[in-house]
Amino acid sequence: MAMILHKRVDTCCKLGVWEINEDYDDLLSRLSLSSEELERLDGFLSFNRKLEFLSVRVLMNEMAGKPSRIVYNNERKPFLEDNTHKISISHSHQLTSILMSHESKVGIDMEYMSHRIQKIADKFIHEDEYISPDEDLVKYHLYIHWCAKEALYKLCDKKGIHFKKDIQIAPFEPADEGSLSGIVHRDQGTESYDLHYFRNGNYIVVWASKGAGSREQGAGSRELGVGKR
Repeated sequence: MAMILHKRVDTCCKLGVWEINEDYDDLLSRLSLSSEELERLDGFLSFNRKLEFLSVRVLMNEMAGKPSRIVYNNERKPFLEDNTHKISISHSHQLTSILMSHESKVGIDMEYMSHRIQKIADKFIHEDEYISPDEDLVKYHLYIHWCAKEALYKLCDKKGIHFKKDIQIAPFEPADEGSLSGIVHRDQGTESYDLHYFRNGNYIVVWASKGAGSREQGAGSRELGVGKR
């Protein structure tokens, strides 16, 4: 069994993580793919992308406790064909993750902390966001910010959202696990979210749900205590 995590993370959300240590044929044998899914699978040029495609469907079936078909809308947002749950998917390196909820919109991001993210920090860190001055924590702190923004980007359906200008993370000190707050500025107003994160070896996972942590503040409000410390 390659599922390394499957737990309820709040009253309406479950989170699962799958480590891809099976070969292609083993993963494929656990699934009953439609002709459309097989065509899409065959279309991937990257073998790793094929493994990701298969592993996320195996994980989804395990979490749902039954065969569940993942489909996508026009914005490439995943959902279940039977509409029993809302889902968000992320994969990085050897792990695949899914966040699912029967009532709330969800967003999850997982990253393997491999490259020097400092080199691209100015592309997604707002000037008022706080990053630890501790050299040993900078990389980890930046990855939490990136994953938090990616999770909110997915939760908010991705439309017209700029990572640096429109998503801000309130100041926090990084730990092995914890909670943080973020805001998303949109034309229709500003929404606040509670996010949660944890570290698993060299991976960072951040997730959020809308309903259990969102607070619409109105078009004129743009404050969440975000500022340099």
